[in-house]
Amino acid sequence: MQRKAYVPGVAVLLAAVLAACTGSSDDASPDDPRPGEATTSATVAQPGRYDTLPEPCGSVDQDTLDTLLPGIGQLPDAAQREQAYEGDATQTYDTDRKAGCRWKVESADATHYLFVDFERIGSYQNAVSDDSKAQEVYGGKVEAADLPEPTPTVSAGDDDGTDEETDEPEGTGTTGDDGEKASANPSASASRSASPSAGSSNTSKTAGSSGSPGSSGTSGSTTPSPSGTPASLQPRTLDGLGDEAFLDDALGTSGQRTVTVVFRTSNVIVTVEYEEQPATTTTVPDSEELQDRARNLAERLAEAFDD
Repeated sequence: MQRKAYVPGVAVLLAAVLAACTGSSDDASPDDPRPGEATTSATVAQPGRYDTLPEPCGSVDQDTLDTLLPGIGQLPDAAQREQAYEGDATQTYDTDRKAGCRWKVESADATHYLFVDFERIGSYQNAVSDDSKAQEVYGGKVEAADLPEPTPTVSAGDDDGTDEETDEPEGTGTTGDDGEKASANPSASASRSASPSAGSSNTSKTAGSSGSPGSSGTSGSTTPSPSGTPASLQPRTLDGLGDEAFLDDALGTSGQRTVTVVFRTSNVIVTVEYEEQPATTTTVPDSEELQDRARNLAERLAEAFDD
């Protein structure tokens, strides 16, 4: 009986198919992502502490408004008083991103304005956290405020008694038998240090004429600047308020004074604007009083965020 012969071409084809299957299996890596599958190697920054904002018009209690807005409690009409306490919310399209409230009260002596603004910062970059973005935004506000450089306070003990031009001890100019200069006259340096303040006494009463506590006439940090603000109350950064904070104080040409306190807590930036417009142009609003009121409100708001 004759056997059937195998066809060589069929055997070669089967071998090629088996080799192809084996090769594709060996080349595949278990770590390769499937088509359309996202990798998880990119680092995602942490979100900010706050994802919502409080209601600003309800963030200032009535007792605080009584202090900041003198005369609000004496408004004759009950409905008018209620509206004054409630304030006016600023227009916004997303109250979880930005929200603010304004108050205005007129009295016989002055008109007072108060503005509170909350801004929640969000980062749209995976590698940048909300806090880092908020720091960047806050830094822009500091730069826009253009705060003056801190003025170093020089005490009497820091005077080394040398002449800036000759670098020699101050004295009478006479020499003794040993060829050395005689000892300096103790009253000479004292009279020299007192002379600048005596010469500027007429120009340092810009804010003192209103009887403000910060303008008692003493020399040093209480000397008013050209804006009428004592040096110790100049615009500056603040410690112990949120993560970082600064205060600005501006005296307008029409006599109004505006104190602004801005602080950042995590990814939220809070702005407090407090202004007094006197009824008469001869009155200068007290810088220390307005700054204290604005700072006290800012501290209350910061505590509310921490709760």
